[in-house]
Amino acid sequence: MSQPERPPEKRSGRAARRTLRPAPPIEFFIDRSLGRKHLAQALIERGLTVHTMASVYGEQAAQELADEDWLIDAGVQGWVVLLKDDQIRRRPAERDALMDAKVRAFCLTSAQLPASEQTARFLGNLGRIRRQAAKPRPYIYGIYVDHLRRLWP
Repeated sequence: MSQPERPPEKRSGRAARRTLRPAPPIEFFIDRSLGRKHLAQALIERGLTVHTMASVYGEQAAQELADEDWLIDAGVQGWVVLLKDDQIRRRPAERDALMDAKVRAFCLTSAQLPASEQTARFLGNLGRIRRQAAKPRPYIYGIYVDHLRRLWP
């Protein structure tokens, strides 16, 4: 007489969580305040996908586009925003756009840095940016020499 077949055991707990799909790769959107070459090129050289204001909207339109418009577009696309205008969190229209589009933003806190230092700060924090970008949004984090700090909300 044969034994009845047992149903396969269900996986639960930690083992089941390991089977989740990996997060999609991060794409970056660089605000016009950071330029369109130095930082973009450095990120591209590291194999990352980068969008600039000029590449998305064209050079002329990028210069005239309101911040709240591109913030909404970047949020809808799921792009991680890199910028150096930390006052964006204090202006109602931009703050509303950040909230509505659930933007993940990372901002230099010193706007007077040369392009090479701006790039160095973003690259030096790239691992931290990527880890934070995987978390629920919206938010703005400040970029410092060797750490991030939440600026908003």
